[in-house]
Amino acid sequence: MNIQHAISYVREPVADYRAAHEPQSEEPFLEFFAGSGLVAEGLRGFFQPVWANDICEKKAAVYAANHGRDHFHLGSIAEINGVELPNAVMSWASFPCQDLSLAGLTAGIHAKRSGLVWEWLRIMDEMPTPPPVLVAENVTGLVSTQEGKHYRLLHEALVARGYQVGAVLLDARHWVPQSRQRIFVIAIKNGLSIPKGLMSHGANWLHPPAITRVVTGLPNWVWWWMPCPPRRTTRFEDIIEWNADSDAPEISERNMSMVPPRHKQLMGIACVAPGYKRTRQGKQVLELRFDGLAGCLRTPEGGSSRQLVVLRKGERFETRLLTVRETARLMGAPETYLLPGSYNDGYKAMGDAVVVPVANFLAQHLLMPLIGSVR
Repeated sequence: MNIQHAISYVREPVADYRAAHEPQSEEPFLEFFAGSGLVAEGLRGFFQPVWANDICEKKAAVYAANHGRDHFHLGSIAEINGVELPNAVMSWASFPCQDLSLAGLTAGIHAKRSGLVWEWLRIMDEMPTPPPVLVAENVTGLVSTQEGKHYRLLHEALVARGYQVGAVLLDARHWVPQSRQRIFVIAIKNGLSIPKGLMSHGANWLHPPAITRVVTGLPNWVWWWMPCPPRRTTRFEDIIEWNADSDAPEISERNMSMVPPRHKQLMGIACVAPGYKRTRQGKQVLELRFDGLAGCLRTPEGGSSRQLVVLRKGERFETRLLTVRETARLMGAPETYLLPGSYNDGYKAMGDAVVVPVANFLAQHLLMPLIGSVR
């Protein structure tokens, strides 16, 4: 499939923006399930994508608008032959989460969508020189569902390919005002030296019980270590576009009728709060948060997955959906990040991605030091 058709309506990135972000020296990496390019954005300055892939035309348009189209392959991962890929020091795969998500049916890592991780490993097997460092990213269900069965299968597959492997949990709330936990599996080829400062002798802040329970007895396990991030200073209200249009009064009134009484009381002192519609005891309610964080962004296939905002304006309350730019801010994307397409296109591009400063933190404190040891 030709990416040119998918992005024909996308203008080129602003030249000044690209020049301002162009690093002096970066390591080459391959990105599978690249989506809207937020991983590449987070790794900017450390790693340069020399090849990227996704099957979604609309996400490809966002990726190309911000990172160019020359190295992007639009099409199914099943059609890719590893022999044809360029050499790289790292391969990153944010493989589909639907079959591992607690919000889904948890069909497992061999199911149709999440099972595409095995295609990624097939391609690594086909490469004449597989990358020395691999990264796989997914939801916490990878380690928590079915007593960690799905993680163990992936771990054992990586070990069988000659890697040492460890998994960490990073919550985006450390960097942006969004509660978003993700598992990052980092593997390095056997025989390569791991700097002592990148490992601990046991579990640390990166390893919650869901991880420590599942790793008992696993071969070639590594307790990765990184420093704790500085305290986040931004809150949900800091990312709001205050001039965005609210819902019509009758829609706002209907939404507010779903807010639990206790949450309405708290809105009396709060200026803004995010919330999701949920079903509780057979009744739909709009549950709000007052901790300065948005709930985890999700893709907008269903109406209930779109996060709402409640704003207090004097004595009245207004509601609306998050704007696309607000979702980009919650994902840590720069203000200049281009988001072509419809509202749903932009929301999905952001909701189904990796938070930019999380990828940046991982690159700075673990991945680049590892690559340094490889070199």
